[in-house]
Amino acid sequence: MVSQEHQVICEKIFSISPYIRFVGIIGRNGKLRAYKRRQGLKPLLDAKHTQNQFVHIAKKKDMESKFDRKLGKVEFVWEERKKVQTISFAIKQNRVWVSIDKRVVRTEMLRIIDSCLPIVKLYS
Repeated sequence: MVSQEHQVICEKIFSISPYIRFVGIIGRNGKLRAYKRRQGLKPLLDAKHTQNQFVHIAKKKDMESKFDRKLGKVEFVWEERKKVQTISFAIKQNRVWVSIDKRVVRTEMLRIIDSCLPIVKLYS
């Protein structure tokens, strides 16, 4: 079920940069709760692999939470892959997952992250 709040979060994050390909909110069970996708771009994953990715993100968040007491909560995770960069943030029991064009320079990635953090904090 897509909530209005989840869609607002996606829209706010999506508007940060034209390099953002996709913003999605993934629930604890790996289900996509809301999303925004850049028009005109071909998705890098098919439907089956996308769902597997979301389940992986949900499980990873669950595993990370086991270390929160000793290390503190994860503020964000930044992954660099050959074809895309991703960042993810926790908002309550959900994970916000953002994919960004690989060609973006690191200073823009840091600007995107720094712009996302206040949004995440507002809804956490």
